[in-house]
Amino acid sequence: MSDIKTYRFEGSEMNRKLLLGHPSGLFILFFTEMWERFSYYGMRALLVLFLTSSLMDGGWAWSREEALGLYGTYTMLVYFTPIIGGLLADKLLGYRWAVALGALIMTLGHASMALDTPWGLYAGIGLLVAGNGLFKPNITSIINGVYKNAQDKKDGAFTIFYMGVNAGAFLGIMLCGYVGETQGWHWGFGLAGVFMFFGMLQFWFSQGIFGGIGLGPKASAAFDISDAVEEIGGGDDDTKYDIQTEEIVTPSVQRDRYIVVGILAIFTIFFWACFEQAGGSMTIFAKDYTNRVLEGSAANTFRIFNTLLTIVPLVIITYVLFKLFKITFKKYFASNLFLGTSFAIIWAIVIWMLLKQWDAEKPEIPASWFGILNSFFIIAFAPLVAKVWESRFNPPAPVKFGLGLVLLGLGFGVLAYGSAGIPQGAQTASVSIIWLIFAYLLHTLGELSLSPVGLSYVSKLVPAKVIGMMFGLWYIAVGLGNKAAGAIGGQIDQIVESHSMSYFFMIFTLIPIGAGVLLMLLTPVLKKLMHGVK
Repeated sequence: MSDIKTYRFEGSEMNRKLLLGHPSGLFILFFTEMWERFSYYGMRALLVLFLTSSLMDGGWAWSREEALGLYGTYTMLVYFTPIIGGLLADKLLGYRWAVALGALIMTLGHASMALDTPWGLYAGIGLLVAGNGLFKPNITSIINGVYKNAQDKKDGAFTIFYMGVNAGAFLGIMLCGYVGETQGWHWGFGLAGVFMFFGMLQFWFSQGIFGGIGLGPKASAAFDISDAVEEIGGGDDDTKYDIQTEEIVTPSVQRDRYIVVGILAIFTIFFWACFEQAGGSMTIFAKDYTNRVLEGSAANTFRIFNTLLTIVPLVIITYVLFKLFKITFKKYFASNLFLGTSFAIIWAIVIWMLLKQWDAEKPEIPASWFGILNSFFIIAFAPLVAKVWESRFNPPAPVKFGLGLVLLGLGFGVLAYGSAGIPQGAQTASVSIIWLIFAYLLHTLGELSLSPVGLSYVSKLVPAKVIGMMFGLWYIAVGLGNKAAGAIGGQIDQIVESHSMSYFFMIFTLIPIGAGVLLMLLTPVLKKLMHGVK
């Protein structure tokens, strides 16, 4: 007997067929989000490299500060607009229409960027920002609908979903980065758009699996799906029944839970202000300060490691694809056709890329390549972390958040130590790649402790009728962190000139560790304010 309750508002009968212990519809969302993240992270991997590359290399020769300024503004705005997208979905469009429309707008954005012109770049960024606003909060809101009556499984569901996020990031950074750096920047930007288009079609033709979940307000009423917060009793309009937590929720209790969300959001800003150096200063460090040209045994080691690093995760994701096909292929043939075609293209590009790397006498690691380490480590460790969160060793949310911040700081500590030998004011160096590898490992473990858990706890602490808007507010905190990342990272030249590269990374070591320790000390207070939510 399934441990997921089969209520009508949890989707169609096919959605209740389990895959890896979760509804099959979760994996429709898994692959939809995967292609959206492919496009986002593929573009993100290239943006700073493209802007700072010389005119001779096809770039625009911007300064590091200018490039990171645009990077910070862009990544901030893609997290600001979800508040509008969440409201539009809650009040008008419904989550499913919002996801599909957002995917279409982002496809047009990537197509604009592929034109490799100034107006194309800025128009593309504007469309990507708008599309993300519709897409980002509402796909997670559909998950919330699927798991309304399976709250104990939600942490694991969001962690599996987050694995899909990082599968897309892994493939997007690897393939768009390689194609962009070796074949031309516009080819990399265009490739991101191709798979965004496939993701849109895959979702559109399979959305029936969710039944009435995520439809617009009028359509949802036709499915007899009530709001998650209903009035009970005869005379007290301030007392509500929350179907998510199956408890009476008074205004004072809900106020306390909103306070917890606000506190966690503040610490989330600190996390992303440091973590998002991955697309900015850490990318610059990889490009200009790291020895990326390999020869001899080091070259062979990289070839073998990179082949396994690429093939093994892709095999795992393809296995999940075939398991989903077994459940949904006949019912949702068109969706599976687009999904299968996209994977065939991915396999073809991967094989071509690996053959070129094996043929090179002295392979040069693309600067964007290091970004895939974060995604790979998440794919590798996400199932283990999901099991821990579902076990009796599951710590409270503030401890998870604090641990994530401390691990993030330790990762920057590794970079501070590894860059200690770089002279003050140096514009280039040749540091071993091992320091970036270890930094990404620690950053990934920190991210797994904080980011998917944050989404899950927002959905638990707020009423379901405002979940789209609250996800949007949560992403505003993430956006503020992204803008801070660009602003602080843009000072890399000034800080290295006046101090050192090690000093620069030490800033990102001390701030998150201090914040993480403080948050863990606040755990007893926050647990009380959560009023039983676990």
